[in-house]
Amino acid sequence: MLDSPEEIAALQRLLDAAYEGSTEHLRNIITDPRHLDAQNLVDVLTGMCTLNLATVTAHNEPRISAVDGHFLHTRWVFTTSGTAAKARHLRARPAASISYVDGERIGVFSHGQVEFLTTEDPDFGEIEAHLTKHYGSSPSSWGPEIVYCRLQPTWMVGYAFDKAALLDEKTAR
Repeated sequence: MLDSPEEIAALQRLLDAAYEGSTEHLRNIITDPRHLDAQNLVDVLTGMCTLNLATVTAHNEPRISAVDGHFLHTRWVFTTSGTAAKARHLRARPAASISYVDGERIGVFSHGQVEFLTTEDPDFGEIEAHLTKHYGSSPSSWGPEIVYCRLQPTWMVGYAFDKAALLDEKTAR
């Protein structure tokens, strides 16, 4: 995939810090046999994942919406219309939470800051090529104000009720 060994190592440090600093309640759910490490996440978060994106309004009210997410370079990347409420929220208040949950199969929970990517970003061309290959057209062609966003996580944990089955499922593909 696109993830470098350095990016995977940095993600592992983030995952370790988040897990170590999490509550006893969370650690009782995400026990060692269910705890996904950075390499596990890179291996299983391929293709498009429907993400739950939480933003905050100007009145400090939470809002949640769904976006097509792609885990590239150990970061969640998504596009949306620049006129969408979520884009307005993120421009004014870039703090966001993202979750990807597929029943008990997998859960990935992230908090951080969303950045808006421009064509000048060094990763933009690679991200654009990945999304174009996946969708069959460039997201930039979907409307006049499409924005590319990436979550820079400050906290992230990964969970699988049956980690062995999740990893076996990926190997079987």
